[in-house]
Amino acid sequence: MSKKVAFKTLGCRLNLFETDALASEFAKKDYQIVDFAEKADVYVINTCTVTSMSDQKSRRVINQARRKNKDGITIVTGCMATNYKQQLENNDKIDYVVDNDHKTSVLSVAEAHFKGEIVSADSFEKDLFNYEPADHTFHTRSFIKIQDGCDNFCTFCIIPKVRGRATSRPVTDVLENIKKVVEFGFKEIIITGVNIGRYNHEGTDFESLVEQMLEIQGDFRIRISSIEPDGYTESFFRLFKHPKLSPHMHICLQSGSEEILLKMRRMYTAKLFKEMADKLEELYPGFSLTTDIIVGFPGETEAQFQETVDLANDIGFAHIHTFKYSVRKGTRAERLPDHVEEKEKNRRGEIIRKLSEKTRLTHRNKFIGKQQKVLIQKITEKGYASGYGEHYIPVIIEKTGLKTNTFYDVNITSITEKDEPVLLGTLSK
Repeated sequence: MSKKVAFKTLGCRLNLFETDALASEFAKKDYQIVDFAEKADVYVINTCTVTSMSDQKSRRVINQARRKNKDGITIVTGCMATNYKQQLENNDKIDYVVDNDHKTSVLSVAEAHFKGEIVSADSFEKDLFNYEPADHTFHTRSFIKIQDGCDNFCTFCIIPKVRGRATSRPVTDVLENIKKVVEFGFKEIIITGVNIGRYNHEGTDFESLVEQMLEIQGDFRIRISSIEPDGYTESFFRLFKHPKLSPHMHICLQSGSEEILLKMRRMYTAKLFKEMADKLEELYPGFSLTTDIIVGFPGETEAQFQETVDLANDIGFAHIHTFKYSVRKGTRAERLPDHVEEKEKNRRGEIIRKLSEKTRLTHRNKFIGKQQKVLIQKITEKGYASGYGEHYIPVIIEKTGLKTNTFYDVNITSITEKDEPVLLGTLSK
C-alpha cells in the first residue's frame, strides 16, 4: 500500500512553487497526496517567518500535524525552519527540520527515514533551484521560480537572513521549466522569487528574461508576482503590449512617506512610485496595480501615516495587502526608537483595509461593459464557472457546462455586493 503525504504551505508564492514541486516529486514516487486534515505518513510544513503572526501560524500548524497522527513523521521546512532551526530541532513534535538551502532534499529525507536510516538534511547537497517541473500541483496555475534571496537589506526585513543573498536561476532552466509545464497543460504561469526584478544571469536581466518567456509557443499567459519598484521604465512597460503578459503587477509600496521609506532603506521614493503608477495607467487604462503597505513602522507619525493614506487613495490600487509592523530579531528596525503601540497599529491597519475595499470596488466597477479573458479555476455550487481575468480580478460566468483550466472570453455585465466583490459575466459570442 502506498504511503500518504500531506502538505501545508504558509507565506509567499515562492513557497507555493516549492511545495508544488515537492508534491510532484512525492507523487512520482507513488505517494498518495492527501488533504492536510487527513491521516498521513508524512506531514510536510513549508513555513513562513516574515512576521510574528507568520511564526504563530507556523507553530499552530506544527502542533496540528502531531495531534492528527502520532505515528506519521513531521518535516518542517521553509523560512521559519531556517530562522529558528536549532529551536525547532529541539521540539519533540518535529522529526526533521530542513532549511531553505536543503529544501529540495525533503523527499530524500522521508525516503531515508522509511528505510530505517538516520539522516540530516544538511548531509544532502545545497541547491536552491533543483526542482523538477511540477505536473501534480495544488493549483490550476503553475508557479515558476526564477530567483532566490535578496541584497536590499531593508531595515524591517529578515528575508536576507533566511533566504540568503540574491541568486538567479539559469535562463535555460527557467525557459525549459515553462515549456514543460505548458506541455503538462497549464494555462497560466506565475513568475516568482524573492526579488525577481533584480534577476540577472550571465548578462540576462529581468526584462530580457520576460521577453524570452513571451516567445515560447503555446496557449498560456504569464503573470508577474510580487516585485520591488526598482525603477521600471517604458522599456519594460512596453512588454505588456504582448497578449501573453497579464496587465497586472503587485508592486510593494510599504509607505507613502518619504521619511519612512528612508528609515526602511527602500530603494525608491514615493514620488517615483506615483510616477510609475501614473505611467502604467496612461499606457494601459485599467491596469491592475496591487501593493503591500506596512503600518506602524517605528517612528511613524500620524502625519506620515496620512501621507500613505493619501498616496494610496490617489493611486487607487486594485488591492492593498496590509501588514502591521512586526519586530524581527537582528534587523536594524528592531533598534529604532519610538515603536508604535499595538493598538495604534491596529487602528491604522483598519483604515488601510477600508481604503483598500473602496479603491478595489472602484477599480472593479471600471470593467462592467468590457471584456475579460477568464481562466476557469473551479465550478461553483450552482454549476457556474469561476476564475480570474487577465487583470487578476475574480469573475463568475453565469453559465453551466464550462470546463476548468480553459480560457473563455467573457462580457462583464455586473458586480456582486459581497465582502469580496466579484465580476459577473456572460460568454462572448
